[in-house]
Formats: sequence, C-alpha cells, structure tokens
Amino acid sequence: MSLPAIQSSGYEVVFGDAAELLIDFLKKHTYSKIFFLVDTNTSEHCYPGIALHIAGDIPHDIIEIDAGEENKNIDICIGIWKMLLDFGADRKALVINLGGGVVTDMGSFAAATYKRGVDFLQIPTTLLSQVDASVGGKTGIDVDAVKNMVGTFTNPQTVIIDPNFLQTLPKSEIVSGFAEIIKHGLIVDKDYFNSIKTIDFENIDEKIIHRSVEIKNEVVTADPHEKNIRKKLNFGHTIGHAVESYSLQHDKTPLLHGEAIAIGMITESWLSAKHAKLSEAELTEICDFILSVYPTYKVNENSFDELISYMKNDKKNEADQINFTLLKAIGSSEINYTCSAEEILNSIRFYNNLIK
Repeated sequence: MSLPAIQSSGYEVVFGDAAELLIDFLKKHTYSKIFFLVDTNTSEHCYPGIALHIAGDIPHDIIEIDAGEENKNIDICIGIWKMLLDFGADRKALVINLGGGVVTDMGSFAAATYKRGVDFLQIPTTLLSQVDASVGGKTGIDVDAVKNMVGTFTNPQTVIIDPNFLQTLPKSEIVSGFAEIIKHGLIVDKDYFNSIKTIDFENIDEKIIHRSVEIKNEVVTADPHEKNIRKKLNFGHTIGHAVESYSLQHDKTPLLHGEAIAIGMITESWLSAKHAKLSEAELTEICDFILSVYPTYKVNENSFDELISYMKNDKKNEADQINFTLLKAIGSSEINYTCSAEEILNSIRFYNNLIK
C-alpha cells in the first residue's frame, strides 16, 4: 500500500520507489543538466539501483564527496561549486541530493547558492534524513564544528522517500535516526510516543516515517523561517548539538547525531522538570526509554566551558541567552525558555549519574 503524499510549502514529500518517482518528476520538468550528489556510501549502495532504471534515458553527471559530518564544511562545498562549474551547470540545472543528512543539508546549500540558486531535489537515504533533515527547507554547512552555522531557507522541488534504502544501513544509523522520531512524539504527540516504544529496528514500519514527516511538516509550514513555533523542533538539540560538536572535535569515534540528541533530550527533559512542570514520573519514563535504546556516553564535565561556548553559538539564541524548547508533558512543548549555566551543568550531571 502506497503512502499518501504530504503537501508542504510549495513542494510535495512523496513515498515509494525512488527511481519510479524520480522518472515521474523528470517527465514533468525540463532541465539543462542533471547532477547527482552522492557520498562514498550512497555511491556504492543507493545510486546503482536508481542508475539501472534511468541509465541512457536521463543523461546526468555525478559529484561524489566523502561520507561523514566532518565533511559538511565550506571546503567541500567549494569543491561542489567547482564541479558544477566544470560540468557546465547553468541556472536551469537540477541537483539531486542522494544521501543522508550531510548530503541533503550541504547539497541543498550548494544548490541554493550556486549562481544565486538552482533547483534541487532530495532523495534521503537514512532514517535521520527521511524524518528530519530533508524536510523543511533548511540548508546548511558547519563552521568550526558549530552545527549548521551557515545556511539558507530554500525549499526543494520535491522530496522522495524510499524506505527500502534503510536496508542498506547498519543498525547504529537506524537507531541514530530514531532520536528524531522520539523527539516528534515528545513535543507534540503522546500517542505516537507510546506507539514507538516497541519499534523493530530491523523492519521500520513505513507508517512511522510518514507520521514523523507529517509532524515536522505541520510545524514547519506554520513557521517556515523559525520565528516562532518551529523552535519546538529544537527540543534536545541545544545541549545535544553542543555534545555532538564536542565529540566531533575530541573523540576518536565521534557520536552519531542521534546519539548526541538522545543525551540532549534527557538533559533537556531534566530542565523541563525544573522550568516547565514536566512531572517526575514522565521524566523517569523518558529517561528510561531513551537509555534502553542508546549506548551510554559519559559527558566530560570538565569540558563544560567548551559546551557552553557551542550552545551560545546556537542560531536561535536571543540577547545572549541560551534558548531552549522544554516539555510541559509528554506530547506538549513550549518554546523560549532560558536556563542558567549552573542549571545546564546540573542537567549534564543528572544524565551522567544515570549511566553510572
């Protein structure tokens, strides 16, 4: 059974076989040149299946980058721009971003800024990118390990979600993407949160992906430029992004995005209990569930000044105050809370004490 398309701001999110949906899209549009942006993983595991269907019928060029968050930077982006230039891309070209969050974030940023903007299309291949990174019109690259410091709000022509790509992923990547699904339930839908507690990571139900995209889309279409309620999607990310940035700089094996956001959701749930009246029972419920899914990682409390520095660089801060979205209850959230440095440190200590 095919899942219904989701209407967003000026584009659709469609579900099904990626090659078939791509061919349908290209039949309706005319482009001077077509480019696939892939990384070393999707070049091997995802692109060949699409190429089998379009080879010979749809002339295109391929731009390949190294996989990994550490490559989502201006130097790699310049390389993409240069490749587009070398291949003769004009303003009527199309960039097809085939990959996870790094590819969809950076590929869309490169397309949105190349010659002041060319069309791009998202084909997310990881759970994380399918339920989060590819939807909502955010583009971006990291600067000095600060997540998504430079970017735009630019919508794709369409987003094609093919759950079959998840079969190419290791379990750790599936679990990483699951953090955003947990977040969606926590911020707006308690029934959804309860429904995902028995998820089978070996066989993700397509309906779960569809519901997460629905939730994110409902929020972003109401606030496309993150002036108000779209900040709800930041739950778990203020501290989580800081922990992720620290890990990228210091750990031999850096945390995956979802692993860091899991830590952020626990610490920010603790802050929610202090500021937003989240009950102790629900705080315990959230922590127990997240800890049952994610590997333990001890946050270095001696790194607190560095973590605070990352948090202060968050784009959603105002008047030099660190901005949080907090939970009033499971399924209900509120934006624009500020917390002191001491409270933030205590939230990290709370998390560390849970994993002793």
